[in-house]
Amino acid sequence: MKPPVIVWLRRDLRLADQAAFHAAAAEGPVIPVYVLDDETPRHRRMGAASRWWLHHSLASLDADLRARGSRLVLRRGRCEDVLAALAAQTGAVRVHALHHYEPWWRNAERAVAQRLALVLHHGNYLAPPGSVRTGAGQPYRIYTPFWRALTEQMPPPAPLAAPETLPAPEAWPESDALADWALLPVAPDWAGGFRAEWTPGESGARDRLAAFADRARRYAERRNLPSVEATSRLSPHLHFGEISPATIWHAVRDAGGSVGTFLGEVGWRDYAQNVILQFPDYGARNARAPFDQMAWRTGPEANRDFRAWCQGRTGYPIVDAGMRELWASGWMHNRVRMIAASFLIKHLLIDWRRGEQWFWDTLVDADYGSNAVNWQWSAGTGVDSNMFVRIMAPLTQSPKFDAGDYIRRWVPELAGVPDPLVHDPPVRPGGYPAPIIGHAAGRQRALEAHAALKTI
Repeated sequence: MKPPVIVWLRRDLRLADQAAFHAAAAEGPVIPVYVLDDETPRHRRMGAASRWWLHHSLASLDADLRARGSRLVLRRGRCEDVLAALAAQTGAVRVHALHHYEPWWRNAERAVAQRLALVLHHGNYLAPPGSVRTGAGQPYRIYTPFWRALTEQMPPPAPLAAPETLPAPEAWPESDALADWALLPVAPDWAGGFRAEWTPGESGARDRLAAFADRARRYAERRNLPSVEATSRLSPHLHFGEISPATIWHAVRDAGGSVGTFLGEVGWRDYAQNVILQFPDYGARNARAPFDQMAWRTGPEANRDFRAWCQGRTGYPIVDAGMRELWASGWMHNRVRMIAASFLIKHLLIDWRRGEQWFWDTLVDADYGSNAVNWQWSAGTGVDSNMFVRIMAPLTQSPKFDAGDYIRRWVPELAGVPDPLVHDPPVRPGGYPAPIIGHAAGRQRALEAHAALKTI
């Protein structure tokens, strides 16, 4: 019998359009393994919301593998140590995996390749990050020309079908029990809203895509309306690799209408990976050096304001609805993410990195590249970003995008307040707080802090 081949899984928890599985199955018996490595990422270990999702995604993948005569092996520790030990135990001679571009995963890939024959495949992005370049051969820093160049390479290759069977080894190596990893919350169990909203796994991703396909043609007209089910909600499935972007592209590309706007958002995900490939510390360092001197608020009052923002108690209904949706479901509507991020950075003058870390822990789609790029875009600190002096006005954004029903859903104190008063209730029912700072005062403070950068 041929020696077994290891498939090393990370954020690619699917069987369809998964090149590592196809390549491994062509070589010999396949041992799929997921390594819970909290040591290599260090402070970028998965947050609590992501760990909830991971538990259910791994359970789903294991069930799909068992239906094909295989199973998922779970191990915990540093990837290079675990995979080397597994190879020695099983006689495996090769490891197949998909490329990952977070700095810690690139480090892990190099470490694994020093000890084992590692074969890396593409498949988590529309085009391999780093492959879309200018005429001078340089990577793009600005999204618009990047997207223009990327579309010239589209469509992506047709997705591969899931293998019907996978050859199994003569004997399966021992596996950790998923429950022993304690990925799920217990005391307290805060995941009730997660369970109501999400079905992690490849089948859940397919169902989301099927539901969205009928709405894809109206994406541009409705995506900014938080009270309407208009976005795809595929982001956590994409993040965990339960569905490939190529599968999504081919499923909706001919939907017509404004589907091109949606495909541009899928392209933004590719753009974010290209940014962190160039700037691995993008989640922790301003891309624009002058902002290193920004007088962000710190101390007890800033901490109090930050807690109010996290808890959805700022007194701005659209901001609070978003933050409460995030806590309850692990997700937030995209337009509201921008409003909430702008409010923290500019109205409260709190360092964007604090918000990025909160999202990292609470989002089920907490993708390092997208999270960092989006926060730096909002802060005006990124290589391609909104200008800091463009300050979103929550009390204008809320009625503009018809957020009344969204607010009433997520801020129950305001459930009985009709439009247009719900966007800024003159009377605060049910203990709902007054605004933490007035819009004009917050805006002026932010502009003054930004103006001071020019004198340093």
